[in-house]
Amino acid sequence: MPARPLHAAWALGNQPAIESFIGRVDVVHGTNFVVPPTRKAGAVVSVHDLTPIHFPELCNAATLAYPDLIRRAIARGAWVHTDSEFVANEVRSAFAVDPERVVAVPPGVPDLPAGSPRGPSSTTERLLPAGTTRYILAIGTAEPRKDLPGLVRAFDQVAADHVDQADLALCLAGPAGWGEDALTAAIAHSPHSSRIVRTGWVSDQELADLLLGAAVLAYPSVYEGFGFPPLQAMQAGTPVVATRAGSLPEVLGEAAALVPVGQPDELAAALSNVLGNSDYRQQLITAGHAQAARYQWAACGEGLARLYRQVDEAKHG
Repeated sequence: MPARPLHAAWALGNQPAIESFIGRVDVVHGTNFVVPPTRKAGAVVSVHDLTPIHFPELCNAATLAYPDLIRRAIARGAWVHTDSEFVANEVRSAFAVDPERVVAVPPGVPDLPAGSPRGPSSTTERLLPAGTTRYILAIGTAEPRKDLPGLVRAFDQVAADHVDQADLALCLAGPAGWGEDALTAAIAHSPHSSRIVRTGWVSDQELADLLLGAAVLAYPSVYEGFGFPPLQAMQAGTPVVATRAGSLPEVLGEAAALVPVGQPDELAAALSNVLGNSDYRQQLITAGHAQAARYQWAACGEGLARLYRQVDEAKHG
């Protein structure tokens, strides 16, 4: 069934129960903020972040409905799964839930196809401005939480402060979103707009090529519950500059250059340091490989299996 009618029904009551669709099960896991009501099965709901509580102005209508659905699930006895301890602690503070029923199990790093050898590829030659030899990469939907306009302003400083970097570009990879107007305006006002490219949605192969070719990944989020792109960059051997937003300090550790949220000057300084300091760049690359290796899907599967057994034991004895 389509999600929206079900979400509307579950926001009002506990019907239809999941067993109506799939029969008897022991545990049901709703992997994206919503878990169906159950008759007898245990329930787990994944909460990836609390953006609609902390930053409602950054959300759309569908996302704003999540907190009430989470509260109803917890009231029905659901356990909560999070990707990070940071979000687990936020859930414990924001909802009336037994702290022991909130369990962090981090995911693995999403696999990508094997990319081209590091450096130019058919993808970068096709997508980037002519004459580009180095580029700063950002990955994500153009939504306010990603603060891509702030990255554009930081790039303006990097480009202006380094006259010998006329070959440097900013590549924004990801689809349009509800932050489109602000990003379009920031690019239009940039004196270096000819060196800024938006790719739109990219395939997994194109993403792999972009990550391998980038000089640095910039991740200037206002808030994050986990953050896959920085770990994918680390896995690819690309250094990362990110904000100290939400769970990013926990997830990235000391393997990224971290800067305050919403400070284009400091973001620009960190990007310039990575671009211009080869020793520091190599330090981040080495630390990044080790950090990304900590997040394995096998460990995620084992952690979720343990959680399911806990839920089943609590529900059925």
